[in-house]
Amino acid sequence: MRSRSLRAHPDGPRHRAGRAARSYRSARAGLLLMVLAPGGVLAGAPLFPGVSDRGALPVDVDQPRRPDAQVGPGLVGAQPVHPGAVVKRKEPRAVPEAGSGEFEVAAAPDLLPGSADVAYTVEVERPLPFTPAEVAREVEATLRDPRSWGGRLGVTLRRVEARPGLRILLATPATTDALCAPLDTAGRVSCRNGPLVVLNAVRWASAVPWYADAVSSYRTYVVNHEVGHALGRPHQRCPGPGSPAPVMQQQTYGLQGCRRSVWPSPAEVGGS
Repeated sequence: MRSRSLRAHPDGPRHRAGRAARSYRSARAGLLLMVLAPGGVLAGAPLFPGVSDRGALPVDVDQPRRPDAQVGPGLVGAQPVHPGAVVKRKEPRAVPEAGSGEFEVAAAPDLLPGSADVAYTVEVERPLPFTPAEVAREVEATLRDPRSWGGRLGVTLRRVEARPGLRILLATPATTDALCAPLDTAGRVSCRNGPLVVLNAVRWASAVPWYADAVSSYRTYVVNHEVGHALGRPHQRCPGPGSPAPVMQQQTYGLQGCRRSVWPSPAEVGGS
């Protein structure tokens, strides 16, 4: 069966002075319920088979797990948090439970896909308190980093404004649930559903307790995790207490004794 997902059909670009984004209306009734493997990963072929074949791993999808009572110190790929250090935290922005279902596409230097292996858009649901430009900066900084999938697999991911192969959406909890169905995201977690990477704005704003002092790093993790699914990467488990957590581990549910880590490990890219 050919898979389809909820598509936000273009209303056509809204050309307004001083605005560099397009508006897309989500047609929620167009969502085709798809068979999901446990843990929120679509069963079947990866979205980009030519890319995922480069060091692909066998499928190993695990069930969501409860948070661990103890979390290892520090963060792999970022500055460690030292005991006794005073961490300045910003109050998370207030995220509404439901939005308009209308997404605004971040302006991109490449309006249309060129020679990229994966062309993607970054879109933000209205009226979330995040601009498309700021979300796009964080997503693009993650995916352009040589430690991310592109650098590790030797593939090109390019942000565009139209004709994407992958849509990265920041959505309210209610819209996340609609786009991720039939997976039960309970209004609190993110998913990859077909050509959609749906980032839950609640998690984007405040992360999870074991990333509370590193919200930006959690964002890096969740982008790498969900895009990893689009590239055919399955869930992984913590390899052992004190080890860096695989980026394909469900770190949103807990670390299972591993240390936080936001980049794909050599094992996750086929030992490259």
